[in-house]
Order: sequence, then C-alpha cells, then structure tokens
Amino acid sequence: MTTEMQEIAITEEKPLLTGQADAKDAEVAARILLDQGQEHSIETPHGVLHVTLHGTRTTRRPAILTFHDVGLDSKSCFSPLFKFEEMQEIVKNFTLIHVDAPGQEEGAAAYPTGYQYPSMDTIAEMIPSVLQFFNFRTVIGVGVGVGAYVLSKFALANPDSVEGLVLVNIDTNARGWIDWAAQKLSSVTSSLTEQILSHLFSQEEMSANTDLVQSHRERISKASNLVNIELFWKTYNSRRDLNIERNNSFKCPVMLVVGDQAPYEEAAVECNSKMDPTTTSFLKMADAGGLPQLTQPAKLTEAFKYFIQGMGYMASSCMTRLSRSRTTSLSSSYSMDGSRSRSRTLSQGSQGGQMPPSPSQTMEVSC
Repeated sequence: MTTEMQEIAITEEKPLLTGQADAKDAEVAARILLDQGQEHSIETPHGVLHVTLHGTRTTRRPAILTFHDVGLDSKSCFSPLFKFEEMQEIVKNFTLIHVDAPGQEEGAAAYPTGYQYPSMDTIAEMIPSVLQFFNFRTVIGVGVGVGAYVLSKFALANPDSVEGLVLVNIDTNARGWIDWAAQKLSSVTSSLTEQILSHLFSQEEMSANTDLVQSHRERISKASNLVNIELFWKTYNSRRDLNIERNNSFKCPVMLVVGDQAPYEEAAVECNSKMDPTTTSFLKMADAGGLPQLTQPAKLTEAFKYFIQGMGYMASSCMTRLSRSRTTSLSSSYSMDGSRSRSRTLSQGSQGGQMPPSPSQTMEVSC
C-alpha cells in the first residue's frame, strides 16, 4: 500500500517541472534561431534579394554586410569565418547582414529559360534597399570575388553609406580580349562546375584535389539552381572596368586580402597599386589558397579585428594569442622618425571613426 502511494507521489511531482522545461526549450530555440539568423526576402527596384540577418539589429554601429562569390551562397562563403571562435568578439558587437545574389541562395528555384539576369551594376543598385529595410545608415562591407566587385560598385556609387571595405580576391578590371578568348575555350573544354572551381581555388588546390575542392565540386554540380549559378557567372564575366585610380578611389578605409597562390593574386596586386595608400592595407596570406576565409579564418579574423579597431571601433578589444606573437614584426615597420605605418593603424583605434594619418605606402603583410 505504501509503495503504491509513493509511486503516485512521484508521478504527481513531474508536472511541476513543465514550466521550467518549457522555458529551457524556449531558450534553446532562441539560440538556434539566433545562430541560423532571420531570413528575409527584400523587394528592391530590380527584384527580390534573399537576406539573412544575425544579431540584435542595433543601428548604433554600422552593420557588417557581406556578399559572396559565384558558386557559393552566403552560408557556404561566410559561415566558417563568422562562426570561428575568435570572431565572436566582433560578431557580438555588430549586426551581420548576409546578402545572397539573385537566385543564388540555397534551395532557390531555377530561373526559366530566357530569363534576363541582372547586370553587376544592377545588383549593386539593389543593396541600398537592404539598408533601408533594416534602417541602417552605414555598413562595413565584406565581399569575396564577385561579391568584392559588387560591393566596390556599391561603395563607389554610395560613398556615404560605406564606412569600410574588406575585399577578398578583388578584380576591378573588365575581361580583356585574351581573357574573353580563354573563357570561350574553357566553356568548350570544361564543365561549368570546373570553370567555377578554377575561379575559386588555386592551381595547387585543384591539382591536389583537396577535400575542400571535392566538397564544393559535389555541391555545385548537384545544385538545384545550377542554371542560376551559370547566369551569375556569365554576368560577372561581362563586368565593366571599375576605373579605380589614385584620384578616383574609395572614400573609406579598405583592406585588400588575397592568398599568395590565389587565381586573382595578380589582379589584387594591381588593384592595390591604384588605391589611395593612406587608407588602404594589403594583406597577402601565405598558404591560404583561393578562399582564405575558409582555409585561414584565424589570420583573417585577426586582420579584420585590426581593421575595425583602426576605424575607431572595439578599441579595448583584447589581442589574440596570434596577434601578440606578431606585434613585434608588425611594429617593425615604423619609420625611424616615429611616424605610424598602416600596420600600426590597423592595430589601434582612432578617434571619431576616422583613419589616423599614415605614410604614403600601403601595408603588405604576408602571414
């Protein structure tokens, strides 16, 4: 008899934990939602953009707005970087806005035959609608490959909306006749997937057929929106020259990033030579391959943190262990009269969000 009563008592205690369990489930669900981000379909004058927002949506600071490369979407291009442990110090202080080019998001429906895909200029003109939708006045742009080109177009047309640019694998030039002929030949001898992989990865990575190359080959070749990817690829190959010169360049701080064996290493070096040296840093990363944000997230995170500090944000941010180990080598670029170089600018904050004065030379760091 007593045993039965005890069993009943135990059964009756369980409902008392329901509220606690529901609260914990809600917290877990909120964390998952925050991690996955809030997806939006934003109407623009030129069509709909798929955008994913992470963070608190505070407008006290500029948002970090990303734009991906061809053959990738915002998740495959940026998730490894922005989920990297050392990057969380930055992520918690800024709202992230990941923009997918038209029809490039995962699971996007294929465009019908004969669909007129927007030009690079038109895609850049769609971005102001994203800022208006989230009520952000300014952004810090982070673009890779095609995304770097698109954000460059946006920054040149809307200088007051961009506080800083991080451009990975940028090519500011239009396709020349030799490039055009090579592309035509490649389209005959190589599949679309292999053409895009050669754009994304170094020859060394392609020859070694690394795990990263294999995974992207399988993902692209089996993509349900492969026709959309092809349209995006053709549009990029029809891009116009950005006509960047010393006296016609960006009005904000810029960090150029490229792997030392990347397909666009020469193009990035050429772009660097045309930039304003007082507001530009050039980061050439050793052993980074064609996608340094995927292969070297630690080094890119460190450089990004310096860049943001140089703009006057996160001035009290702690240096990573890698940063501390390289402080001496970075500081060695001081001139004898004590003037600060660009490497110093990236490692310290400034007042009012403006870049401090620096010598007429860009910083080139191989790391």
